Amino acid sequence: EKDEPGEEVRVTYRELLELTCRLGNTLKRHGVKRGDRVTIYMPPCPLAVASMLACARIGAVHAVVFAGFSAESLADRIRD
Repeated sequence: EKDEPGEEVRVTYRELLELTCRLGNTLKRHGVKRGDRVTIYMPPCPLAVASMLACARIGAVHAVVFAGFSAESLADRIRD
């Protein structure tokens, strides 16, 4: 569900799986591998969910940070 009332995005399990696999392959092409740490900084949306699942599929540890943090807070969360 988006920020505006009445606006929503529907994603099927198949669409989510396809997006997750594409993102996982993209991460691997960029050198992300099992055990690497990934910080996902994006608003809550289907792409954010697929990004988390893609990290889990390839074994990368991921942390999710949503907007609204100062630069210092964001840097602390990434280091943690």
